[in-house]
Amino acid sequence: MPNREDIAVYAGSFDPPTTGHVWMIERGARLFSKLIVAVARNPEKSYTFPLEQRLAWLGEVAADLPNVEIASIENEFLARFASRVGAPYIVRGIRNEDDYQYERGMRYVNADLSPDVSTVFLMPPRELCEVSSSFVKGMVGPAGWEDVVRQMVPAAVFEGLKGWDAGKDG
Repeated sequence: MPNREDIAVYAGSFDPPTTGHVWMIERGARLFSKLIVAVARNPEKSYTFPLEQRLAWLGEVAADLPNVEIASIENEFLARFASRVGAPYIVRGIRNEDDYQYERGMRYVNADLSPDVSTVFLMPPRELCEVSSSFVKGMVGPAGWEDVVRQMVPAAVFEGLKGWDAGKDG
């Protein structure tokens, strides 16, 4: 059983998971003896893919990482979720200046909500800095999209996006 000091939470909407998310999960799994990847579900937001699909995709992404657990957060502050599951760390990615501004503010809010939880920031490699779930979804559809998007998402997600694209046409 991991020591309390070795547990971190990496949360997001993962709508859908991208290669940037995979990089974060793999790095987090190396840094901590246990990484809880949590799909955040906000009832005020609408998502393209159902929670069950996003959880399944993340399960496939983490299948070879025995210290990664997949969970969901519904209508709960991330810092309080981390405290509740015994994780003193939240892992967040920073791709650019906008992410930094947002994440800096969230770090302070999280510290106010749960002072026992610290935020750890990771910066992905340059080739992943422009990859986001919104960007990926925006690329699906035009002729040749498969060649571009295939490199931005895990294989299982790519297959799901092909089905989603077919459903968009009908």
